Amino acid sequence: MVSIKPPLIAVIGSDGSGKTTVCEHLVLCLQKYGPTEKVHLGKQAGNVGRAVVKLPLMGNSLGKAIERNKVKTASKLPGPVPALVIMSFVLRRLLRFRHMLACRRRGLIVLADRYPQTQIPGAYDGTVFPADADGSRFVSWLAELERSAFRWMASHKPDLVIKLNVDLDVACARKPDHRREALAKKIEITPQLTFGGAPLVDIDANQPLGDVLADAQKAITEFMVARGYHYAGGDAAIVDLNPQ
Repeated sequence: MVSIKPPLIAVIGSDGSGKTTVCEHLVLCLQKYGPTEKVHLGKQAGNVGRAVVKLPLMGNSLGKAIERNKVKTASKLPGPVPALVIMSFVLRRLLRFRHMLACRRRGLIVLADRYPQTQIPGAYDGTVFPADADGSRFVSWLAELERSAFRWMASHKPDLVIKLNVDLDVACARKPDHRREALAKKIEITPQLTFGGAPLVDIDANQPLGDVLADAQKAITEFMVARGYHYAGGDAAIVDLNPQ
């Protein structure tokens, strides 16, 4: 018997773990079982920052504020303008999260690229405002709003989390434009995240891409069968797991 609420599956991993490629492949796999929606639940600060700097008049100054606030730890809360920039990202994430919940209510299988977490504040799709830091009353209020938003999002536990574990040297080779220190932090945190006790599948993302995709597809297939799902119709589409 298929569960009333369709599955919510999240894929997490450091930059350089192949997360985007794995998600694109898994969407095709999940579509065999029914209508599927892929959502991105990360900050997407880079994409937004590039769009913001193109705005007239305030573009450059807001872009600099975004760049400054990519640093997740500080002894003081940021000023009002950077704090509002941070909250703009929080609001974007809330809108995308609500969209994801609406998709589930419509009966869609959901695949999430990244997932909000409250376990480790200040890192890895967690809160941005530093915890227990001094600041103005207004900014402290915004920081509490952010924490409340993340607590609410994290209360919706995924049905399955696929973790892509990658070594630092491999990630750096795949993402030479990323700072090694930032990648190292994400790679260190990945094994610690539990997402409220959600079922986890660990995948070695150091493998060749074809092997990573095959392992991820196997995890999805076993999970969907255990949930009582079967192919929606016809033979499964053949996907080349080892593209040349």
